[in-house]
Order: sequence, then C-alpha cells, then structure tokens
Amino acid sequence: MDVAPDKFVNEIKAKGANILALSALLTTTMPMMKETVAAVAKAGIRDKVKILVGGAPVSQAYADQIGADGYAPDAGSASKLAKSFL
Repeated sequence: MDVAPDKFVNEIKAKGANILALSALLTTTMPMMKETVAAVAKAGIRDKVKILVGGAPVSQAYADQIGADGYAPDAGSASKLAKSFL
C-alpha cells in the first residue's frame, strides 16, 4: 500500500525480480500503476521484468493502455499468468 514507483524499481534491481504484480482496489490508485510502469521503463529495466496488473477496477483494456504485460482478474489467474512468463 502506498509504495512509490521508485521503490518498486529499487527492489526489482536489488532482488533481480523478473515479474512485478500490481493490484488496485480503487480507481483512484490506478494511475500509480501507470507511473510504476513508466518508472520501470525509465530505469532501463522494462525489458527484464514482466508487469502484471489486476484488482477490482482494473481491466485488460487498462493493462493494454498502460503498457502492462498482462492482466488477471483474481489472484489465482495472476499466479497462472505469472507461471506462463517463467
């Protein structure tokens, strides 16, 4: 909750993560997903990490709009999608 995009970038770099999953429960938090995708790209690591998004107000159309690699409507679907990227 309330994690700045740069914190995600720092953790991706520190841990060598290849998947980042983001969830929004309110429409007011969705813009931070877009900012996080942009921060990952700005850091030059976008090609090294797959970004998945989901949550009640999120849709495949929004995932496409912000440049996410995937959308999942629930945690079970997100885990299957994440596995498909490995």
